[in-house]
Amino acid sequence: MFNALTGLKQKTSNFAGTTVDKKSGSFLLSDQTRVHLTDLPGTYSIYPKSADERVATDILLNKNNIDYPDRVVVVVDAVNLKRSLLFCTQIIDLGFPTIVVLNMVDVAEKKNLKIDVNQLSQLLSVPVVVINARNREGLDKLKEIISNKAEKQFSKFYQINPAVQEFLDELKPIFDDNNSYANLVKVHRTGVATHQLQNIYKIFEKYEYQALKLQQRETIERFKKIDYIVVKCISKINVEKASTYLNIKADKLLSHPIIGMLFFIIIMLVIFQSVFSIAEYPKSIIEDQFNNLSLYLSNVLPQNWFNGLITEGVIPGISGLLTFLPQIAILFAFLSLLEDSGYMARVSFIMDSFMRKFGLSGKSIVPLMGGMACAVPSIMATRNIENVRDRLITLLVTPLMSCSARLPVYSLLISLFVKPKLLCGVISLQALMLLMMYLIGFISALALALILKIFIKNEAKSVFVMELPIYKWPSFRNLRLNVYERSKTFVTEAGKIILIVSVILWFLGSFGPGDQLQKINKKYEAFEKSTNNLTQELKSQKQAELIEHSYAGHFGKFIEPVIKPLGFDWKIGIALLTSFAAREVFVGTMSTIYSIGNDDDQSNLREKMLLEKNKITGAFVYSKATALSLMFFYAFALQCSSTLAVVYKETRNIKWPLIQFLIMGFMAYASSFIVFHLMS
Repeated sequence: MFNALTGLKQKTSNFAGTTVDKKSGSFLLSDQTRVHLTDLPGTYSIYPKSADERVATDILLNKNNIDYPDRVVVVVDAVNLKRSLLFCTQIIDLGFPTIVVLNMVDVAEKKNLKIDVNQLSQLLSVPVVVINARNREGLDKLKEIISNKAEKQFSKFYQINPAVQEFLDELKPIFDDNNSYANLVKVHRTGVATHQLQNIYKIFEKYEYQALKLQQRETIERFKKIDYIVVKCISKINVEKASTYLNIKADKLLSHPIIGMLFFIIIMLVIFQSVFSIAEYPKSIIEDQFNNLSLYLSNVLPQNWFNGLITEGVIPGISGLLTFLPQIAILFAFLSLLEDSGYMARVSFIMDSFMRKFGLSGKSIVPLMGGMACAVPSIMATRNIENVRDRLITLLVTPLMSCSARLPVYSLLISLFVKPKLLCGVISLQALMLLMMYLIGFISALALALILKIFIKNEAKSVFVMELPIYKWPSFRNLRLNVYERSKTFVTEAGKIILIVSVILWFLGSFGPGDQLQKINKKYEAFEKSTNNLTQELKSQKQAELIEHSYAGHFGKFIEPVIKPLGFDWKIGIALLTSFAAREVFVGTMSTIYSIGNDDDQSNLREKMLLEKNKITGAFVYSKATALSLMFFYAFALQCSSTLAVVYKETRNIKWPLIQFLIMGFMAYASSFIVFHLMS
């Protein structure tokens, strides 16, 4: 509905943890009045139990907040009317001019339910409008109601006990609010101004105030009235129950602890198979086009430093990223399908009992699965987890899940040592290897969570409560927007970094201290004069010597002793350092390094890496041991500055991102060392 009204493209889904922060937009009414619309995270009650719910309630209770609304539109699920009306009636009692939007009425009818909209409006004493956001039905009616003049209304649904009312009357001067129910809610909150606390505590003692008992009593009394409304407004109709029957049958299988888990593994295998098989054709086209572009510009542009910057720096760096875009888009598409269909909530359900053994909850699977796309929004999605310890552990281990930034690295390295053969004529060995890397990330996240569970104490008992949405056909528009926006963000954010890194790397790889590079050029010029032409072997040798004696080469040689035990040479060392800004920079860095001085060699990066030899031993640099070692390093290393920033933002404590960085750094180095020496 938010996207339909504002024309924006915010991510939407029908499972908990999708929207964990406010989103803002605007739209015009028929009289050209511009309306500012703020979409708040979903909450079941005005009394928040998780961080995302607090985002919503903090705005609704603070008149000084810039997003404090003139009126509130409450979206109510027609299928779960009773559950939705609790929060709705609380909003009404807070005094906001309220509009109830009844969504998913078509689904309710398929479940044999019919809602009397007029009766519901009369009993709530607020306007009720039916919409279908996907088809944009009812939006004009909603805008019309929004444009009507609305007056403030005061508590009328929940009748406050006279004894409690006397207590609240004494709080009115402190809160400067005549709405008794609003003051009651504020009392329950911990966000009371420091200068108010002393006076409030005195009133607490005078009336022997007990917050929990009052909340329980209020909830019971509200549901008594809500039950009456539901009975009056909902009637049974005779319709085909096939969809409901299929939902129940599907849940028996997909929510089964064993069958459900096997089904989930099969889905993941299908995803990774698609990442390699479907993406191969567009990937080859993109790679060929960039090679042709680089060759064309090399011949057209003047033979000077600018030619080298464009053809050996910028184009190879960007090409290294965009070549893997089809694979990333396919991954995003599958994840969006799982989210939009309602399946992700089932994954949370079947994983809950298993995850609890590791200090996590079933809700942790949402950010962990989201970590396969990007850790940053996934860490923010932990706000949906009520238990403080569960949430902290989840956000600390989420970066171990293999995100889309690791996918180009894995794809490149797997293609070096795993042949594209089919196992049993169906499953690609490369897909199995990729699945293994993702499983390693998940298993290591669980292992680290188990360790953190010992050191981080649990202050409250964790209870898993999650509403299972109905299964539905994913919206093609929603799918298209999600894939487009996620891919666009990946390219633009990573592209900025890669462009800068490529330019810096080209400079460091094309220039060097002293006159060593000039001597190398003169040496090979002499060879060329004597033989009339340089062989390909001599050209490769020249390029290797030039980059080895450049600034980049000197820097790589400096750090080589530290990474040599992992099977890495100085070129890999440069890529490791540059990719600390973002993991996906690794491929762009390698593309730039292997393109410097190779303006007439248009072979792709994989072929160049396969031909790379150790100058001293003559052995190929990228053996199976080195490639696996490098993959394990990237599986664990926290090479993402954005992730560290968002962990600090969510925890408000610098120690947690530091601990996270050091632990994952140790895991990366140790695992890489062990794998290299076991495989050598």
